[in-house]
Amino acid sequence: MDAKPWLPFYPSEVAPAFDYPKQNLALFLVTSAQKYPDRPAMYFMGKNINYKSLLDSSYRMANTLRSKGIKKGDRVAIMLPNCPQVVISYYGALLAGAVVVMTNPLYMEREVAHQMKDSGAKIIITLDMFVSRVEAVIQETELKHMIVTSVADYLPFPKNKLYPIKAKKEGPLPVVTYGDSVHSFKKLLASASDDPICETVNAKKDLALLQYTGGTTGVPKGVMLTHYNLIANTVQSANWCYNVQEGSERYLAVLPCFHVFGLTVLLNQAVYRAGQLILVPKFEGTMILNLIKKMKPTLFPGAPTMYIALINHPRIKEYDLSSINVCVSGSAALPVEVQDTFEEMTKGKLIEGYGLTETSPVTHVNPIWGKRKIGTIGVPVPDTDAKVVHPTPGRRCRLASRAS
Repeated sequence: MDAKPWLPFYPSEVAPAFDYPKQNLALFLVTSAQKYPDRPAMYFMGKNINYKSLLDSSYRMANTLRSKGIKKGDRVAIMLPNCPQVVISYYGALLAGAVVVMTNPLYMEREVAHQMKDSGAKIIITLDMFVSRVEAVIQETELKHMIVTSVADYLPFPKNKLYPIKAKKEGPLPVVTYGDSVHSFKKLLASASDDPICETVNAKKDLALLQYTGGTTGVPKGVMLTHYNLIANTVQSANWCYNVQEGSERYLAVLPCFHVFGLTVLLNQAVYRAGQLILVPKFEGTMILNLIKKMKPTLFPGAPTMYIALINHPRIKEYDLSSINVCVSGSAALPVEVQDTFEEMTKGKLIEGYGLTETSPVTHVNPIWGKRKIGTIGVPVPDTDAKVVHPTPGRRCRLASRAS
């Protein structure tokens, strides 16, 4: 590979290469909890959970999974929206040495069946409102256990009491029959040991995640990502935001954690930096604006549609968005006028990047505080190779030439 011609465009604060720890990805959580035990790790609908509590709950989940027969390398599916349970389940599975299979909660029976069969998942962790979809296909899969939780499990009082009443008005409450293979998330954690547990892994070889993607054609395929893959991309992404302060940032987590973009730039990065995740299960403009007013997030990774929705909100001028310092946009091209307008509203930076599931996912991003090219995906992140190729297989395309 030729010398990397993009390095002169790096901000001086960003190194062209890093040393990445060869360890279990979950040790990011262990380290942050040891350094900042009382620091809020998550906020969810009025409830704060600190790093010590998150780590204790993750240990309890890891020990629960072990008690249900999960061994190193076994697959554990997580079919949850953004809520405390998704974070606890994710780190609990990693601590136990399992391979996480993130599953879109919007999947219907056919899609759930394909992903469970293809991954060979032994356990699935899901919400009570999704149980019927899993039950409809469970006989076709290798699933041995289903761990079921409810949104109300992590709501503060009195919301936890009022939630079932509100939910009942919107339709019949889900009925879950617990037994030998169907378990209550809340009861399992309450009875589990919180003894520390962290499976030793070969970070470069052992999988941490099977992340399903449809690509351009066909049924979704599981991309195999190792602990090292995810650690490297987390460190690369976090250090690109070099002005971010460890132990003091607040991440508006609207991007779904079951998608690799949200998983890396929100969940993994926030925990690596000991930040607070403001968990949002569903994007809704007014609710997001009120949450920004209340929680004052400092980072807001998102998709262009989210920024457009807020810009066009009829009451946007009533809200102060100045707490937001950094927004990283992905999943689609970012219109220049959206970038300009949102930066004017927040006085922060909104930059565009690019990635793909196979790369954990970030490969390119514009400098945040340095020179950037509006309307482009930016430059490759540290330790990343990139080249321009010709449509003809095997033919190299020089930057000085134009492919037709």
